[in-house]
This record gives sequence, structure tokens and C-alpha cells, in this order.
Amino acid sequence: MRSQAEKAEAFRALHAGPPFVIPNPWDAGSARIFAGLGFEALATTSSGFAYTLGRGDGSATLDEVAEHVTALNEATDLPVSADLENGYGATPADAARAIERAAAAGAVGGSIEDYDPSDGLYPLEQAVARVEAAVAAARSLSFSFTLTARAENHIRGNPDLDDTIARLRAYADAGADVLYAPGIRSTEEIRAVCTAVSKPVNVLALPGMSLREIVAGGGQRISVGGGLTWVAADALIAAATAIRDEGDFSVLTVERSPREWLA
Repeated sequence: MRSQAEKAEAFRALHAGPPFVIPNPWDAGSARIFAGLGFEALATTSSGFAYTLGRGDGSATLDEVAEHVTALNEATDLPVSADLENGYGATPADAARAIERAAAAGAVGGSIEDYDPSDGLYPLEQAVARVEAAVAAARSLSFSFTLTARAENHIRGNPDLDDTIARLRAYADAGADVLYAPGIRSTEEIRAVCTAVSKPVNVLALPGMSLREIVAGGGQRISVGGGLTWVAADALIAAATAIRDEGDFSVLTVERSPREWLA
């Protein structure tokens, strides 16, 4: 197994190479499948992990997320970046603590959002202070932790591209290593963001988007959020419904088994 420092360097190097896809496992089993399929890094998904707890997005605690990161880190030899939501608190100290906890759990990267479920989008000054605190926590570690700063406008009812770009620029100036604006969809929007900032940009892939279009827009890292979780859940619902309504157990036939990666 690689050391945490080695994983950190490998993860950072990915952001300087060709654009890459980073899938989002929701448990150790899915992490092993992604590793077996040849992906080079993993990112947690807050919504997918909450699903495994039988809850909605935003309901997991920092303690639970840290345990989840540990489980994923131990499941494979891949670098893990943690979705740390808003840092589980509104203050800069909360954001810093989330980075420290994720790193202690084995993560070599993590993201901090500028949105509070209770109060909405943080004012820019507060959001920047939180990124600065997260950066300071990341830089205090003994390895190269990759910090991602997220501008939540487009998935929080404020699809203002100019404000999104202004926020991302401010987060880059505050020291963030990667920038992320989930919810931008078109090649034009992606290009507008990527040409306006000097740091690598993570793009959330959504139905109807293609890797080719995202890369054409300048995206460096492509994640899927909870998307693969919901694909798996949809297959479960469809099969269970057929069993309940039709007594059809043929739906238990699978074309691809993950057993080879779960030994």
C-alpha cells in the first residue's frame, strides 16, 4: 500500500496531466469496483454516503464522514478526496477542522462549499475567510493535501455565472488548489469558468453531458457526484419492483459480477 504522502503526490500530479474522471463511491464495495476498473482516484459523495445511512443529503455528521473516508481509504490503494460539504459549521474554524479530520482519516484532498443549508450562500467575505482557514489547515499537514473550493450558486437557486466566476477567482486567490462550480452544464459555461481562473476546474458530469464536451470547455477533473449511486439504486428499485409485482426472479441475473474485486 502506498503511504498517504505518496497518494497525495499522485493525486496532485493527476491535476497537472490529461483531464481525468474521478468516480464517487458510496461504500467500500463500490470503491473496490472503481479501483478494479482502472480509475486512478476516488472522491466521496455526500448524497451517496447519506443514502447508505438511510438519510438525505446533508444529514451526515463530520464523525460519520471521517469513518466513511477511513473505510474507503482502507478499501483501495487509490487517493481519496472527501466531500466535506460546508465544513459542518459556518465558521472558518469549522472549515479548518473538517480538513484536519479528513486528513487524519486518510484523505489526501477535500472540498469546502460556500453554502449553508440553514442560511443559504455565504457572503463572499465569509466564504473567502473559510477557504483561507481550510487552506491554512491543509498547508499545515505533512503532505500535499489538495483543497477544492466549491461555488454552489448553480445548484442552490442562484445560477449567476458572473458571481460564480467572481467567487471562484476569490477562492483561487485565497489559495485553493482546485475550483468547482457544480451545476454548470454547457460547454460555453464550462469554458467561461475555465478561462477566467488559473487553477484546475472540477466539473460535475450530468445526464446529457459528454466527456468530450467537458474537456473541450477546459475541465480538468470530472466527477459524477451521487450519479452512480442513483444508477445503482434505480437498478435495485426496478428489480425489487419486478419481484414484488410479477414474481419475476430472472431480474437477479447479472452480466457483470464484482466478485473478482471483493476477494
